[in-house]
Amino acid sequence: MNIQHFEKGLTYTDRERTILMRKISKLATLCKRIKSEDSWIRIEAEHRDTVKKKDSIKMLMTISLPHTFLCAESRQNTVIEAVDRCIEKLEPQLEKYKEKHKGLR
Repeated sequence: MNIQHFEKGLTYTDRERTILMRKISKLATLCKRIKSEDSWIRIEAEHRDTVKKKDSIKMLMTISLPHTFLCAESRQNTVIEAVDRCIEKLEPQLEKYKEKHKGLR
């Protein structure tokens, strides 16, 4: 599995990076195919100056699996909240993918 990080206008603290990696590896345990060499996870995080401060961090997570791409986007106040929201959106997509492609557990 290849994990790609792209940060624009922000940098992760060591704590945020550790939490982010832990949450990404939790996603990988949901589906064996995420661990394959052909699959990748792309994380794009951007800090934006917005009127609503709760939307200042925009995060896009994309998972490439055989025959499909799963995507989630979130706008939150902190990086951790944005990651949590993206994972909440990706988990049902992974479950549907696993149902469609039996034997992935």
